Amino acid sequence: MKYIIVLGDGMADEPIKALGGKTPLQVANKPYIDMLAAKGKNGILDTIPAGFKPGSEIANLSVLGYDVPKVFEGRGSLEAASMDVDIEPNEMAMRCNLICVEDGKIKNHSAGHISSEEAKELILFLDKELNDGKASFYPGVSYRHLLKLKGGNKNLDCTAPHDVPGTPFKDVLIKATTQDAEETAAYLNDLILKSQELLKDHPVNKKRIAEGKDPANSIWPWSPGYRPQMQSLQELFGIKSGSVISAVDLIMGIGKYAGLKLIHVEGATGLYDTNYEGKAQAAIDALKEDNFVYLHIEASDEAGHEGDYDLKIKTIEYLDNRVVKTIYETVKDWDEPVTIAILPDHPTPCDLKTHTSKPVPFIIYRTNDEANADSVQVYDEFAAEKGAYGLIKGREFMETLFSNK
Repeated sequence: MKYIIVLGDGMADEPIKALGGKTPLQVANKPYIDMLAAKGKNGILDTIPAGFKPGSEIANLSVLGYDVPKVFEGRGSLEAASMDVDIEPNEMAMRCNLICVEDGKIKNHSAGHISSEEAKELILFLDKELNDGKASFYPGVSYRHLLKLKGGNKNLDCTAPHDVPGTPFKDVLIKATTQDAEETAAYLNDLILKSQELLKDHPVNKKRIAEGKDPANSIWPWSPGYRPQMQSLQELFGIKSGSVISAVDLIMGIGKYAGLKLIHVEGATGLYDTNYEGKAQAAIDALKEDNFVYLHIEASDEAGHEGDYDLKIKTIEYLDNRVVKTIYETVKDWDEPVTIAILPDHPTPCDLKTHTSKPVPFIIYRTNDEANADSVQVYDEFAAEKGAYGLIKGREFMETLFSNK
């Protein structure tokens, strides 16, 4: 048996008034995903352990079967692994967004989805100006970057910028949760203020403003941690070989610690315009060689953060027609049976523009087990509640996936 997980990040939602009280999953035209729901088995998965915020780092670790309280060491350290940046024992890593601040408020978490080329120029500029031997900056993809701090204390209360659009940034600056972390919190907040002074007149931002785009006029560090200690998926579940495909450093970093091969697809952007066909073909090629593939598509999450339900519907339809269709039509007649799982990591409701902790719907379809399908006929947040698997939590998903039941 071979296994592929197709994860549509943030794909789940809540009923939207403008959609007649339906969710984007209920409205979207997704014949292949619905077919797999009808031919497979369905359920609801709780991906967010008690006490954790519903970030993609938490949810994807949970989907992959990790004990989050035991292994989680912040988003930055996971992204560092994807970027081939070493985290030394005396260092702390943090995700470092480039954001747009307008009238003292966080306008958006992505600086208007700044390009990687523009962002790299800004991050290298900041590293030159602010690297005092303690802080160092590393460019990533679009608005997602890395800040590494020597001697940093991770006992901090940090707010993810995508959770607080429209909030005065000074209201959500970093706070220490222990007395010995106060110096780190003050240092990081000073970096934020210094970055705003340095970035406001940078040529990249002047050009963006002239083009009617949001400037990247502040950094925003969050999710601190040290180097994580994680077992591989081979150690946890006996996976012989596996691959991960994503446009997002976070997912690639998790994959690296999980012992998966990292597959980069040209044209993969993490947005609605990503290279769906390229990612689908890469997944098929990987599945020919490996027995496990984790295919991550970010687009629906970004549409949810923007509150754009029309775009979210489009991303779900793209996932169906340009990814799931291709994979299913290719593997359905393979001699070796294939298990296809489809799910989001967490909901990103358009009305809220941020993640929630509500359990998510999932499908597990096996090419050799259509006779044992449950009664569910379509895939959405409510239909899946009636599925054969019921409500499961965390590691139970991977155990169910590999149980072949």
